[in-house]
Amino acid sequence: MAVEVLATPIPSNGNRMKKEKILVVDDEEDILELVRYNLAREGYTVVCAASGEEALQAAEAEPLDLIILDLMLPGIDGLEVARRFRQNSRTKETPIVMLTAKGEEADVVAGLELGADDYVTKPFSPRILIARMRAVIRRRSGLSEMNGDVLKVRELAIHPGRRHVTANGQSLDLTYTEFQVLFFLAKRPGWVFTRTQIVDAVRGDDYPVTDRSVDVQIVGLRKKLGRFGHYIETVRGVGYRFIES
Repeated sequence: MAVEVLATPIPSNGNRMKKEKILVVDDEEDILELVRYNLAREGYTVVCAASGEEALQAAEAEPLDLIILDLMLPGIDGLEVARRFRQNSRTKETPIVMLTAKGEEADVVAGLELGADDYVTKPFSPRILIARMRAVIRRRSGLSEMNGDVLKVRELAIHPGRRHVTANGQSLDLTYTEFQVLFFLAKRPGWVFTRTQIVDAVRGDDYPVTDRSVDVQIVGLRKKLGRFGHYIETVRGVGYRFIES
């Protein structure tokens, strides 16, 4: 049965208390306690679950702000749990950070395709996990600066209504697909997307996709972005992301 651990006032470098409620799912007791302790120390409210079944029950019981999900679970595995979270109206928008072993590249790709927001490989540093978790929460809260219908990211100004992009005030001549790819990635800085996810967002899930077709669009987009082309990073073995501030 899932266990809730309320945040306690443990000193934490002067950080203010957080209100977010985090579900941590892992069948290894030592890891569960390590993550629970460090999150509680930072002021988060923590709900712990040792199996996929417990995780699903916990998510039904109360609203969650983020889920840290181990992929290797007894019974219902982490990928199936993630799939069910994304199919459930209560949790379909809840951010998910996956915990994976280093050799599980295929599972990482599968998890991202199911809608997970980020992943951390085991063994891991609690500080890194918390930093990645905070970044996901910030992104989900709409940290990107918006000005009407204009998305501003560093030197870029993206006008979705006008389908117009400027870089340091200079207008860029982008194709329809290049604009869609840039807007999709820039809206979620730091998120890693597979090539299939990018095409689904730009063209719809019935559009035929190959790795090469996405790579060609990225190459063309980087070229037109010029000295800002490095804002789009390649994540080897997974896909692409727009770098965070």
